[in-house]
Amino acid sequence: LTPEMNRIIKQRVAAGDFASSSELIREALRVWQKREDEHGERLASIRARIQKSIDDPRPNIPAEEVFDRLKEMHEANLKAAS
Repeated sequence: LTPEMNRIIKQRVAAGDFASSSELIREALRVWQKREDEHGERLASIRARIQKSIDDPRPNIPAEEVFDRLKEMHEANLKAAS
């Protein structure tokens, strides 16, 4: 640990926030592990959605057609806003 980290740990223990430096470090590791688990779950969800898109049996839409549709939608929105 860096000197700054050691200082913070000692301050938190001295303030009574934790009974010992080991307790603080265990808590920090629990928080880190939870964050890592949640990140892994998010990645798994994203990968599943990507795979679902790849496996979609519907025909692909050409990019030019997509851009034409978007342009039409944008123009319609501009007209509706004015």
